[in-house]
Amino acid sequence: MLEKNYNAAQSEPIIAKRWEEAGAFKAGAGAKDGADSFSIVIPPPNVTGSLHMGHALNNTLQDILVRFERMRGKDVLWQPGMDHAGIATQMVVERKLMEMQQHRRDMGRDKFIEKVWEWKDESGGAIFNQLRRLGASCDWSRERFTMDDGLSKAVLEVFVTLYKEGLIYKDKRLVNWDPKLLTAISDLEVEQVDTKGNLWHFRYPLEEGVSYEHPVAFDEDGKPTEWETRNYLIVATTRPETMLGDTGVAVHPDDARYAAIVGKHVILPLVGRRIPIVADEYPDPEAGTGAVKMTPAHDFNDFEVGKRAGLRAVNIMTRDGHITLKGNEDFLEGLPQSDALATTLEDYDGGERFAVRKKIVARMEELGLLDKVEEHRHMVPHGDRGGVPIEPFLTDQWYVNAEVLAQPAIASVREGRTNFVPKNWEKTYFEWMENIQPWCISRQLWWGHQIPAWYGPDGTVFVERTEDEAKAAAESHYGEPAELVRDEDVLDTWFSSALWPFSTLGWPEKTPELEHYYQTDVLVTGFDIIFFWVARMMMMGLHFMKDDNGTPIEPFHTVYVHALVRDKHGAKMSKSKGNVIDPLELIDEYGADALRFTLAIMAAQGRDVKLDPQRVAGYRNFGTKLWNAARFAEMNGVAHQDDFDPLGVDLTINRWILTELARTIHEVTAGIESYRFNEASAAAYRFVWNQFCDWYLELLKPVFNGEDDAAKKEAQGCAAYVLDEIYKLLHPFMPFMTEELWDQTPGRKGLLCHAAWPTPGYLDEEAADEINWLVELVSGLRSVRAEMNVPPSAVAPLVVVGAGDETCVRLLRHDPAIKRLARVEDIVLEQDAPKGCAQIVVREATYCLPLGALIDLVAEKARLEKALGKITADYEKIGKKLQNEKFVANARPDVVQAEREKLGDLKSQMEKLTAAIERVEEAG
Repeated sequence: MLEKNYNAAQSEPIIAKRWEEAGAFKAGAGAKDGADSFSIVIPPPNVTGSLHMGHALNNTLQDILVRFERMRGKDVLWQPGMDHAGIATQMVVERKLMEMQQHRRDMGRDKFIEKVWEWKDESGGAIFNQLRRLGASCDWSRERFTMDDGLSKAVLEVFVTLYKEGLIYKDKRLVNWDPKLLTAISDLEVEQVDTKGNLWHFRYPLEEGVSYEHPVAFDEDGKPTEWETRNYLIVATTRPETMLGDTGVAVHPDDARYAAIVGKHVILPLVGRRIPIVADEYPDPEAGTGAVKMTPAHDFNDFEVGKRAGLRAVNIMTRDGHITLKGNEDFLEGLPQSDALATTLEDYDGGERFAVRKKIVARMEELGLLDKVEEHRHMVPHGDRGGVPIEPFLTDQWYVNAEVLAQPAIASVREGRTNFVPKNWEKTYFEWMENIQPWCISRQLWWGHQIPAWYGPDGTVFVERTEDEAKAAAESHYGEPAELVRDEDVLDTWFSSALWPFSTLGWPEKTPELEHYYQTDVLVTGFDIIFFWVARMMMMGLHFMKDDNGTPIEPFHTVYVHALVRDKHGAKMSKSKGNVIDPLELIDEYGADALRFTLAIMAAQGRDVKLDPQRVAGYRNFGTKLWNAARFAEMNGVAHQDDFDPLGVDLTINRWILTELARTIHEVTAGIESYRFNEASAAAYRFVWNQFCDWYLELLKPVFNGEDDAAKKEAQGCAAYVLDEIYKLLHPFMPFMTEELWDQTPGRKGLLCHAAWPTPGYLDEEAADEINWLVELVSGLRSVRAEMNVPPSAVAPLVVVGAGDETCVRLLRHDPAIKRLARVEDIVLEQDAPKGCAQIVVREATYCLPLGALIDLVAEKARLEKALGKITADYEKIGKKLQNEKFVANARPDVVQAEREKLGDLKSQMEKLTAAIERVEEAG
């Protein structure tokens, strides 16, 4: 006998252990002989990570697909693994060492790497246990790590191959540089911080003998009416410290103000560098003065302008964010010696960047070259881990020629070999890929895949798979053995992650797993890493994976992009807002099934999930409803019957539930197949809660309690059959409870996760229509009673007007059910509706309830009108607030959205109250 209540906290670990001991999720477990494969690779979480709500959504959706296909008999592999997370992991270990007064540079690279591996073995990967708690059915025996020997071999193979093909190279370019962590970082690791700062307007003197006429007054049409002669240009900057590295000033070629001095020069204050005035379309004539200082070594846009205009790139900053002038050949090249230069070298060299900023501003003001200062809010890029402003920094780094690799990846999506769901994300993919820049793949860290490049005495680089191969190549090059020094940098974490779909299957070896499970089927991911991960997997997969005919193979045929999980008001979760919801806390309180089902039913394509813990509580109640239904059925003799044949049932109620079951099976299957998880879970919810629990079991009570043994046996067998199918349908969404219910079903053998997925094989339209008519009628009568506040114990006659022959037959057949379920005293057929009745229309007939004797109609109307008045006032108040443009513009988006949702709820309540008042008036 089932326990009275399902205890998720107690049962879930036991069920998880049962799965693990049975090897339930190993690749191919439960598959039919010769079955097609279905494979998914998990987006590898960082080894430092812990389960957050984005992980919970992502892995719930993957698990739904995996459990669904496993039950359909496919040979399933859900490949788990973790990313070594270069910067994040190195920071964690460095902090731990600092607590013990140790620094990585004191212990050396090899010792430090040993410490990282020790930490990884002891503490890393906690997220896997958390994913198990969520119910993720990965093949945990195949766990991979991006620093495993096998995956490291794949990384070496790809790097060396691409280098020898000319697609990996070393170049001096701008990168995002973190002056605190002393490494280049990717765009994904940069966050824009809204900062209150200043915009300084400086005067740059024109070279001797050069001046121009600058407009200073304008007429109504904006045409200049007065000019003044100027021998300087005004430029505006938020970063005065970078002016020491200026090598030009740019103006728009169509800006008439400066046309006469394009090609002339200004003298860079404090430095004395003679720098050209160049024409380029980058400056906006309407922004500021229209003249923009160019610092190609310290600004990404300036770098591109500098390449077009032939400007020098002068790096005036050290790796730790200090100014470097003395001994800096780039800075000093061609400068005329002067007292001003000597002062600059003395005052600013070696200074911290923001301290130098203050000194430069003060000096420019002292020299009369500070035109004005404006307060200026702007976005300042910060390293997401170092927490300090990053610097665009000119440095030697390793790059991948992403433009070449992107072309086949673009074609694959354009030609439909890989599809995005929802489709609109393809536009984002194309925009990124068609404007792709060289991919900087080197990082100045110790933890990661060390770049397989060795340098000879004269700087010649040798890229090989091993040091011995590099020495052999060097000896061939020099004609004798040579001392080599290995490149200290490691590869960007995304480089190894880009190989994930095939490196985890054993590539570059031709393993059976690679042959069977590649191409993978679907990638489930968030939109924020479409470029950083999805696109790069596409590029690497197409370049290295080919069939026997040499045709490139995409790493997956579908990319399902899910939305963000936000708080209940639609605000993005963040620690600073204090609105982060911990999935583990929700699992502790409500169970994994409740959280999973909530995320699934809210995962509408293209719509963010607004998560309210109360919704999780609500879907926990759904699980309780199913448990109670199973227990009620068990108490009424419902048990699996080996000889039960759904095609042989006689009772209309059974033919109805089997038809609705078939429809639900079709809806759930179609929903999962089309990645409409919300539609699939909603269909299952409606069937289980409304049709099975609320109606089917209720309508079966007289059968269970009756004297007709044949009918009772059929009802018991049918209810058992439908329950089994319900467990199967709900299993991908609620695996723990359904597995427990399945296990406790007498006569059951084997695991539910390996049971065959239901197929829709029953249809009786006539029976379905009849019972749905009954449900519609009783529901309508109940609504009327509820709206009019009729006491539950009160009974009233039912007058039916305009009933056709079929309806009359149905009324007679279902007379006991209607009376019992709708609290009806007698059912009477009449030609006309009596006065003083509340009326509803179902199909062709009108059903009248004379309620005047049961309630005080005048008092009820007054109550309803009072409630309507209050709600109408609230509706008008919120409506005015939303019509206020200042409120909409200034309030947080989540607050505005919450007000709009309140308005919608109030409107719905007004409509219901208005309908109820009309019913009272009809009854009066």
